Amino acid sequence: MISTISQGLLWTILGLGIFMTFRILNFPDMTTEGSFPLGGAVAVTLITRGVNPFLATLVAILAGCLAGFVSGLLYTKGKIPTLLSGILVMTSCHSIILMVMGRANLGLLNHKVAQDYLPFAPDTNELVLGLIAVVLVIGLMITFLDTRLGQAYIATGDNRDMAQSFGINTDKMELMGLVLSNGIIALAGALVAQQEGYADVSRGIGVIVIGLASLIIGEVMFSNLTMLERLITIAVGAIAYQFLILAVISLGFNTSYLRIYSALILAVCLMIPELKSKFFKGVSLSK
Repeated sequence: MISTISQGLLWTILGLGIFMTFRILNFPDMTTEGSFPLGGAVAVTLITRGVNPFLATLVAILAGCLAGFVSGLLYTKGKIPTLLSGILVMTSCHSIILMVMGRANLGLLNHKVAQDYLPFAPDTNELVLGLIAVVLVIGLMITFLDTRLGQAYIATGDNRDMAQSFGINTDKMELMGLVLSNGIIALAGALVAQQEGYADVSRGIGVIVIGLASLIIGEVMFSNLTMLERLITIAVGAIAYQFLILAVISLGFNTSYLRIYSALILAVCLMIPELKSKFFKGVSLSK
């Protein structure tokens, strides 16, 4: 159970990164599936070369920011649609990861990772590290979104034309959002790679589904929340998602098909609001 919760906490960071674009800017960013494994590849490669895991993780975040920056330039300056610009960067990241690692996958056997610096038992170390990382990321996001710059960023997502009429440079806001989002996603990739003990060039396939599942499950479970509460529900959704996957595995389903199980879980969660409005409209527990 501790292992499942710690995994959910690390995947929460992925959901938080996706939230920055999918929910605030209102567009899906496929760069996610490139920046996530890129973060893991950079961190693992540096650790195997003797770099401190925390410094390696920081460099991984910068690599993710760079991927988001390129995607943002393609979208804001090149006028390439967001979906296509993300796919272009995601595809490019595949080759960059191979250049960084020099192979398709790289292990961390006999190398210290971030959680090894904590003084508890291995499982507890992973849980504590995940909790610290989630609290830190949520705290930084709330601090940023409460600033004037953060409010301009939110306004850009709410109504781009109105934001422009108030003198907000929406291109810069969207570029900044993609940089921040993919930096957070790369952090998730770096921490997950350290927890799993390896980085793989194909690790990013389908991760956007996991991130979206964390978002949607949390939103289905709760409503009418403040920004802080919305970010916390992503953690709840990510942990719930990990337990759902654990339940699927416990029922004896083939683990080779985890991605289709993930897609089905997300599809069901997405349909819940429609099913509620169709079959339970007007239903109330009170008189």
